[in-house]
Formats: sequence, structure tokens, C-alpha cells
Amino acid sequence: MALKPMLVDTNVFLEVLLQQERSELCKRFLTDNVENICISDFTLHSVGVVTFRKGQAGLFTQFTQEVLPHVSILTLPKEDYAKLDAIKQSSGLDFDDAYQYSLAKSYNLRLVTLDEDFNNLNLNEVDVVFLR
Repeated sequence: MALKPMLVDTNVFLEVLLQQERSELCKRFLTDNVENICISDFTLHSVGVVTFRKGQAGLFTQFTQEVLPHVSILTLPKEDYAKLDAIKQSSGLDFDDAYQYSLAKSYNLRLVTLDEDFNNLNLNEVDVVFLR
């Protein structure tokens, strides 16, 4: 039985690229699940924004060479943008989290994240997996 594909949140990739505290956990997860991972266009752009802002544009190049060949890049369907405010109102999620949640819901994906903002939310339409 095939596993449900996973939408991996931006913070998982940034944890590895910026060699933060949980980078080994995230790297192991990504390596073990590479064939079952999707990313959002938002994640791609966010990795670029963060790495360029930190003066580490080379990390973005590394990301595009090492990750992009192995993942699908998904974008939110146009009609779902109008639903982001309702997600904000019901959950308190900020824009990036509401975007990722909505995308996971739209494509029926598990959402993999380090983000504690998803904790204790009644978001039963998406299976949220926390890396810990």
C-alpha cells in the first residue's frame, strides 16, 4: 500500500540548509522519504527569499540542484486563494501556514512541518505530521 504523498513545509528545508538545531532529523526525514515529497511554490520562493536575505544565495542554488529534481512543485488552485481568509479566521494561522494547509487539503496530502502553530488546532481535514 502506497503512502499518502507529503507536502513538506518550508521550515523543514530551511532547518537543513541553515544547519539549525534539528537539521539532522530533517535531513534524515527528507532522505528517507524523497520519493514521496511535494513542495509548494511558496516554499520554493521562501527558501530563495531567506537564503538571499542572509547573503547565502549559494544555498538556494544548492537547494534547486539537490531537491528540485526529486520533488513535485505544487501551486494553490486559483479558487482556493479566496478561502485563505476563512482559514485564518477559523484557525488563527498566518498566511504562509494557511497557504500550506490549503494546498495540502486541495491535493489530499499530509503536511509535514516543524511549525508548532499547527498544534492544538482543529484542522481535521489535513493530516499534519510534526517532525520531533
